[in-house]
Amino acid sequence: MILAAAANENLAHISNVLVYSAMAVYTLAFLAHIAEWVFGSRSTVGRTAAAITAEAAPSVTVSVKKAGQGGGTAVLERPQVVTRSAPGSRDVPDGPGAAGTSEKGDLYGRIAVSLTVLAFALHVGGVLTRALSVERAPWGNMYEFSTTFAMAAVGVYLGLLAAKKNVRWLGLPLTTSILLDLGLAVSVLYTDSDQLVPALHSYWLWIHVSCAILSGAALWVGACSSLFYLFRDGYEAKLAEGRDGDGAWGNVMSRLPSAATLDKFAYRINATVFPLWTFTIIAGAIWAEAAWGRYWGWDPKEVWSFITWVAYACYLHARATAGWKGRKAAYLALVAFACYLFNYYGVNILLSGKHSYAGV
Repeated sequence: MILAAAANENLAHISNVLVYSAMAVYTLAFLAHIAEWVFGSRSTVGRTAAAITAEAAPSVTVSVKKAGQGGGTAVLERPQVVTRSAPGSRDVPDGPGAAGTSEKGDLYGRIAVSLTVLAFALHVGGVLTRALSVERAPWGNMYEFSTTFAMAAVGVYLGLLAAKKNVRWLGLPLTTSILLDLGLAVSVLYTDSDQLVPALHSYWLWIHVSCAILSGAALWVGACSSLFYLFRDGYEAKLAEGRDGDGAWGNVMSRLPSAATLDKFAYRINATVFPLWTFTIIAGAIWAEAAWGRYWGWDPKEVWSFITWVAYACYLHARATAGWKGRKAAYLALVAFACYLFNYYGVNILLSGKHSYAGV
């Protein structure tokens, strides 16, 4: 018994070391992403030339002359990748990405992704050793949930990159969010390894909470996309009105995907995850019946889980309804994700109920 306790304590210490190591590498990835954006900046002249090129005809006529031969004319077709938005709105090509057209910017971006992969490996190790130290699922309190949530968010991002999705622009907000989340976890939410209250001793802990974590990680990606959609849409509207889009902010906006792309991406993420969030609530109700003898009791956690579900249902309905696409739907998506965050932080810390397992 004593040896087992000592071994668990050593595993908990290793877990802490791995989490702190992951934070250090995430910090390096954060700095590399900043370098990617900085070295990927395009000059005003370059951006003006790109704008003129985009407005030019899609083909270029070139005269070709060879010694001793008559002149000839060749027509070079310029391929354009245009993301089509909703009917009646702007058709704008995607930006070149965080690295712009800079080789150095692209190099820093690749370094940032490599560092994120390394940090993710350390992060996974930290979560797994925490699970071994407590001999259960590593999400029995807010510290464990936060570290696992951050790991899942990075996993979603790397999975999208592996699937060849154009999401490297998410790297900087991702590493920023992860550092904030882990910093809060290790400084405010940290609790020593301990066993669960009796109500949580169930295989539903693996099913219900893991689904909640994965849902939240993907919903973060959708919320971030909606936020950037609002920024990019404002930038495109400014350009459409003939106003100046230069400056540092305009430079950043010019390299993001188009507003239509961001809007579509956010919708697809949220629509894909919504059934999983629905299952999360159903699984929680089944677990509640097994633990407390009732499926639903309007506990604060249950209420805010349902509010979050309703908010995302409203978003999906609004997004699919003519007249509510675009900015209005994006605002709804952000409100819905704010409900998810309050369901986690606000309910666990500010409210009391049967789900009060914050551990702080």
